[in-house]
Amino acid sequence: MKPEEGFLPRGTHVLGDLHGADPEMLADAAFLERAARQAAELAGATVLSVNCHHFGAGLGVAGVVLLAESHLTFHTWPEHGFAALDAFMCGDCRPQLAIEWLSNALRAQSSVVRVIERGTAPTSNKPVAQEHFGNEVA
Repeated sequence: MKPEEGFLPRGTHVLGDLHGADPEMLADAAFLERAARQAAELAGATVLSVNCHHFGAGLGVAGVVLLAESHLTFHTWPEHGFAALDAFMCGDCRPQLAIEWLSNALRAQSSVVRVIERGTAPTSNKPVAQEHFGNEVA
């Protein structure tokens, strides 16, 4: 099958920096696991697994939601009221919705959201490493 006839590896990658979020929620691994799972499902994704790690009393949580459509990750700093979110999803999923829902769930006072379209055709035939970093690709 030619690439143009089948699946195209395209998706939307959304990065969210949440500021002024609720410190108690940012330190609650069980809450974050439930919230991330729900955010992924609301975005239309299929959750395969969830793994969280709590860094200790008063510290943050790192987590990854593995999706059939890619992933949703988070890392929190309750001492700063900050969370870094990353949602990459393919197909008809809406990663922006997952980030927005988590921002509301964590009661963030403000957020910075970046949207990157992934899998678009390159503008040249040069390897990315050579084009951007000036070195040869082995």
